[in-house]
Amino acid sequence: MEGKVALVLGLANRWSIAHAIAKAFIREGAQVILTYQGERQKQTVEELAAELKVQQVLPCDVTQDAQLDALANELKGQGTMLNAVVHSIAFANREDLSRPFLETSRAGFALAQDVSAYSLVAVARATSPRMAATGGALITMTYLGSTRVVENYNVMGVAKASLEASVRYLAAELGPSNIRVNAISAGAVKTTSARGIRDFSKMLEGGAKVAPLRRNTDPAEVADAAVFLASDLGRGVTGNIIYVDAGMQIMGFALTE
Repeated sequence: MEGKVALVLGLANRWSIAHAIAKAFIREGAQVILTYQGERQKQTVEELAAELKVQQVLPCDVTQDAQLDALANELKGQGTMLNAVVHSIAFANREDLSRPFLETSRAGFALAQDVSAYSLVAVARATSPRMAATGGALITMTYLGSTRVVENYNVMGVAKASLEASVRYLAAELGPSNIRVNAISAGAVKTTSARGIRDFSKMLEGGAKVAPLRRNTDPAEVADAAVFLASDLGRGVTGNIIYVDAGMQIMGFALTE
């Protein structure tokens, strides 16, 4: 990725998948731009940026169109052209993840869809003009709960299904501009946000027993897949869901003693 510029949205802490991706991009020679949401995240992201030797950190709350417009204008004003954009953003109310899906509130459903799915559309609209000259790659993060019922994943699974459908529609519309849109379906990874899922530790324990590779997913593996999709190695791949989950997605019933 030498000479490429990548915008990474969603880096919240050093345990986030976005952090692993930013680290891998930098390892491969890319120039990385990070964003933060609100003043509460600013210091943390700036400290991580200093560790990673990222030279630019910009504010962006993906639920605010004005901030997305400001991000686009800032990049345009600097003359920055992007080669890759990583959307690693999802959110649902903790109570909507801990109670039965049937009891999901209307407001909670809308919030999960807005932050976890619609934000990809909004980010694509804001950043695709900065890739149009040479094309590029837009990458988002999803999970198996989009197509299978995963206990306690609930409203987030529905939001991820919407996100994956958005990937396909965006890939079709942006393809003529040589912009590729893909999602990485990562296995269960112990991130801060994942701790909001009830019994997540049991999910990790069970996954390691059932997955063909008999282990959980390493964030570095997800990051390397992102490098592939963002680089010229992935130039023919668009509209796809790439599974990086130790093979978990192929499994059905697990027979145990």
